Amino acid sequence: MIESLLDLSPVIPVVVVHDTDEAVGVARALVDGGVPVIELTLRTPVGLEAIRRIAAEVPEIVVGAGTVVTPDQAAQAAAAGAQFLVSPGSTDRLLDAMAETGLPHLPGVSTVSETLALIERGYRELKFFPAEAAGGVPFLKALHAPVPAARFCPTGGITQASAATYLALPNVGCVGGSWLTPADALAERDWTRVSTLAAATTGLAVAG
Repeated sequence: MIESLLDLSPVIPVVVVHDTDEAVGVARALVDGGVPVIELTLRTPVGLEAIRRIAAEVPEIVVGAGTVVTPDQAAQAAAAGAQFLVSPGSTDRLLDAMAETGLPHLPGVSTVSETLALIERGYRELKFFPAEAAGGVPFLKALHAPVPAARFCPTGGITQASAATYLALPNVGCVGGSWLTPADALAERDWTRVSTLAAATTGLAVAG
Protein backbone atom coordinates (compact mmCIF):
# COMPACT_ATOMS: atom_id res chain seq x y z
CA MET A 1 0.00 0.00 0.00
CA ILE A 2 1.36 3.41 -1.01
CA GLU A 3 1.27 5.68 2.04
CA SER A 4 2.32 8.87 0.23
CA LEU A 5 2.87 9.43 -3.47
CA LEU A 6 5.01 12.44 -2.64
CA ASP A 7 7.52 10.35 -0.71
CA LEU A 8 8.25 7.66 -3.31
CA SER A 9 11.03 9.60 -5.02
CA PRO A 10 12.29 13.21 -5.23
CA VAL A 11 11.32 13.14 -8.91
CA ILE A 12 8.38 11.37 -10.53
CA PRO A 13 9.25 10.87 -14.21
CA VAL A 14 6.38 12.03 -16.42
CA VAL A 15 6.61 9.90 -19.53
CA VAL A 16 4.91 10.01 -22.94
CA VAL A 17 5.37 6.84 -25.00
CA HIS A 18 4.32 5.92 -28.52
CA ASP A 19 4.66 2.14 -28.37
CA THR A 20 4.50 -0.43 -25.62
CA ASP A 21 8.02 -1.81 -26.10
CA GLU A 22 9.29 1.72 -25.51
CA ALA A 23 7.28 1.86 -22.28
CA VAL A 24 8.78 -1.36 -20.93
CA GLY A 25 12.29 -0.26 -21.90
CA VAL A 26 12.04 3.11 -20.20
CA ALA A 27 10.54 1.59 -17.05
CA ARG A 28 13.44 -0.85 -16.78
CA ALA A 29 15.93 1.96 -17.40
CA LEU A 30 14.42 4.06 -14.61
CA VAL A 31 14.65 1.15 -12.19
CA ASP A 32 18.28 0.60 -13.21
CA GLY A 33 18.90 4.28 -12.39
CA GLY A 34 17.36 3.95 -8.94
CA VAL A 35 14.00 5.62 -9.62
CA PRO A 36 11.15 3.40 -8.35
CA VAL A 37 8.18 5.20 -9.91
CA ILE A 38 6.86 6.21 -13.32
CA GLU A 39 3.87 8.34 -14.35
CA LEU A 40 2.76 7.12 -17.77
CA THR A 41 0.58 9.76 -19.40
CA LEU A 42 -2.60 8.94 -21.29
CA ARG A 43 -1.75 11.44 -24.04
CA THR A 44 -1.20 8.76 -26.69
CA PRO A 45 -3.39 5.87 -27.89
CA VAL A 46 -1.05 3.29 -26.35
CA GLY A 47 -1.11 4.76 -22.85
CA LEU A 48 -3.39 2.19 -21.24
CA GLU A 49 -1.73 -0.79 -22.90
CA ALA A 50 1.67 0.62 -21.90
CA ILE A 51 0.55 0.72 -18.27
CA ARG A 52 -0.71 -2.85 -18.58
CA ARG A 53 2.64 -4.06 -19.90
CA ILE A 54 4.72 -2.21 -17.33
CA ALA A 55 2.56 -3.56 -14.51
CA ALA A 56 3.04 -7.10 -15.84
CA GLU A 57 6.68 -6.97 -16.95
CA VAL A 58 8.35 -4.47 -14.62
CA PRO A 59 6.70 -5.17 -11.25
CA GLU A 60 9.54 -3.54 -9.34
CA ILE A 61 8.41 -0.07 -10.46
CA VAL A 62 5.32 1.74 -9.17
CA VAL A 63 3.38 2.66 -12.31
CA GLY A 64 0.78 5.39 -12.39
CA ALA A 65 -1.47 6.98 -14.98
CA GLY A 66 -1.03 10.68 -15.70
CA THR A 67 -3.14 13.14 -17.67
CA VAL A 68 -6.33 11.55 -16.34
CA VAL A 69 -8.98 14.02 -17.50
CA THR A 70 -12.22 12.00 -17.59
CA PRO A 71 -14.00 9.66 -15.16
CA ASP A 72 -13.78 6.85 -17.72
CA GLN A 73 -10.00 7.20 -17.94
CA ALA A 74 -9.70 6.81 -14.16
CA ALA A 75 -11.56 3.50 -14.26
CA GLN A 76 -9.72 2.30 -17.36
CA ALA A 77 -6.31 3.12 -15.87
CA ALA A 78 -7.15 1.23 -12.69
CA ALA A 79 -8.28 -1.77 -14.74
CA ALA A 80 -5.02 -1.65 -16.71
CA GLY A 81 -2.98 -2.00 -13.55
CA ALA A 82 -2.15 1.59 -12.61
CA GLN A 83 -1.16 1.95 -8.96
CA PHE A 84 -1.90 5.67 -8.74
CA LEU A 85 -3.62 8.40 -10.77
CA VAL A 86 -2.65 11.99 -11.56
CA SER A 87 -4.91 14.63 -13.11
CA PRO A 88 -3.91 18.07 -14.42
CA GLY A 89 -7.01 19.62 -12.84
CA SER A 90 -10.12 18.52 -11.04
CA THR A 91 -13.89 18.48 -11.30
CA ASP A 92 -16.35 16.92 -8.90
CA ARG A 93 -17.05 14.03 -11.29
CA LEU A 94 -13.39 13.38 -11.91
CA LEU A 95 -12.55 13.47 -8.21
CA ASP A 96 -15.38 11.05 -7.46
CA ALA A 97 -14.23 8.68 -10.20
CA MET A 98 -10.62 8.69 -9.02
CA ALA A 99 -11.74 8.08 -5.45
CA GLU A 100 -13.97 5.21 -6.56
CA THR A 101 -10.95 3.34 -7.93
CA GLY A 102 -9.51 3.12 -4.42
CA LEU A 103 -6.13 4.18 -5.79
CA PRO A 104 -3.97 6.99 -4.40
CA HIS A 105 -4.34 10.02 -6.64
CA LEU A 106 -3.03 13.54 -7.07
CA PRO A 107 -5.63 16.01 -8.35
CA GLY A 108 -4.22 19.06 -10.07
CA VAL A 109 -4.54 22.65 -8.86
CA SER A 110 -3.16 25.97 -10.04
CA THR A 111 -4.87 28.50 -7.71
CA VAL A 112 -5.40 29.14 -4.02
CA SER A 113 -9.16 28.63 -4.34
CA GLU A 114 -8.71 25.24 -6.01
CA THR A 115 -6.31 24.24 -3.25
CA LEU A 116 -8.78 25.25 -0.53
CA ALA A 117 -11.62 23.42 -2.28
CA LEU A 118 -9.63 20.19 -2.31
CA ILE A 119 -8.56 20.59 1.32
CA GLU A 120 -12.27 20.85 2.16
CA ARG A 121 -12.70 17.46 0.48
CA GLY A 122 -9.96 15.95 2.61
CA TYR A 123 -7.01 16.15 0.24
CA ARG A 124 -3.58 17.11 1.53
CA GLU A 125 -1.34 16.00 -1.36
CA LEU A 126 -1.90 17.75 -4.67
CA LYS A 127 -0.34 18.26 -8.06
CA PHE A 128 0.57 21.87 -8.87
CA PHE A 129 0.21 22.29 -12.62
CA PRO A 130 1.38 23.93 -14.82
CA ALA A 131 4.00 24.82 -12.25
CA GLU A 132 6.19 27.32 -14.05
CA ALA A 133 3.32 28.99 -15.92
CA ALA A 134 1.16 29.20 -12.77
CA GLY A 135 3.70 30.98 -10.58
CA GLY A 136 6.38 28.42 -9.84
CA VAL A 137 8.53 28.64 -6.73
CA PRO A 138 7.33 32.13 -5.67
CA PHE A 139 3.68 30.98 -5.72
CA LEU A 140 4.33 27.88 -3.63
CA LYS A 141 6.52 29.81 -1.20
CA ALA A 142 3.77 32.41 -0.70
CA LEU A 143 1.10 29.73 -0.30
CA HIS A 144 2.81 27.82 2.49
CA ALA A 145 2.10 30.25 5.35
CA PRO A 146 -1.67 30.64 4.79
CA VAL A 147 -2.24 27.03 3.63
CA PRO A 148 0.33 24.88 5.47
CA ALA A 149 -1.79 21.72 5.23
CA ALA A 150 -1.17 21.31 1.50
CA ARG A 151 1.82 19.45 0.07
CA PHE A 152 2.54 19.50 -3.64
CA CYS A 153 4.11 17.71 -6.55
CA PRO A 154 4.80 20.59 -8.94
CA THR A 155 4.85 19.57 -12.60
CA GLY A 156 5.15 21.52 -15.81
CA GLY A 157 8.26 23.29 -17.06
CA ILE A 158 10.52 21.99 -14.29
CA THR A 159 14.03 21.12 -15.39
CA GLN A 160 17.02 19.32 -13.94
CA ALA A 161 18.45 22.73 -13.06
CA SER A 162 15.33 24.04 -11.28
CA ALA A 163 14.21 20.87 -9.50
CA ALA A 164 16.34 21.42 -6.40
CA THR A 165 14.85 24.89 -5.85
CA TYR A 166 11.35 23.42 -5.76
CA LEU A 167 12.41 20.52 -3.54
CA ALA A 168 13.86 22.95 -0.99
CA LEU A 169 10.36 24.31 -0.26
CA PRO A 170 8.67 22.93 2.86
CA ASN A 171 5.37 22.30 1.04
CA VAL A 172 6.92 20.34 -1.85
CA GLY A 173 7.28 16.58 -1.49
CA CYS A 174 8.54 15.79 -4.97
CA VAL A 175 8.50 17.20 -8.49
CA GLY A 176 7.27 15.78 -11.76
CA GLY A 177 9.60 16.01 -14.70
CA SER A 178 10.03 14.85 -18.26
CA TRP A 179 13.75 15.61 -18.52
CA LEU A 180 14.63 12.10 -17.28
CA THR A 181 13.08 10.58 -20.39
CA PRO A 182 13.86 12.83 -23.38
CA ALA A 183 11.87 12.04 -26.51
CA ASP A 184 15.02 11.47 -28.58
CA ALA A 185 16.42 9.03 -26.01
CA LEU A 186 13.19 7.03 -26.09
CA ALA A 187 13.06 7.07 -29.88
CA GLU A 188 16.65 5.82 -30.07
CA ARG A 189 16.13 3.30 -27.24
CA ASP A 190 19.06 4.90 -25.43
CA TRP A 191 18.30 3.30 -22.08
CA THR A 192 21.77 4.01 -20.72
CA ARG A 193 21.11 7.72 -21.06
CA VAL A 194 17.76 7.38 -19.27
CA SER A 195 19.37 5.40 -16.45
CA THR A 196 22.11 8.01 -16.09
CA LEU A 197 19.58 10.86 -15.91
CA ALA A 198 17.55 8.88 -13.39
CA ALA A 199 20.58 8.21 -11.21
CA ALA A 200 21.33 11.95 -11.09
CA THR A 201 17.98 12.61 -9.39
CA THR A 202 18.45 10.24 -6.48
CA GLY A 203 20.72 12.69 -4.67
CA LEU A 204 18.27 15.58 -4.83
CA ALA A 205 17.25 16.61 -1.33
CA VAL A 206 13.69 17.20 -0.22
CA ALA A 207 12.91 19.68 2.56
CA GLY A 208 11.97 17.87 5.76
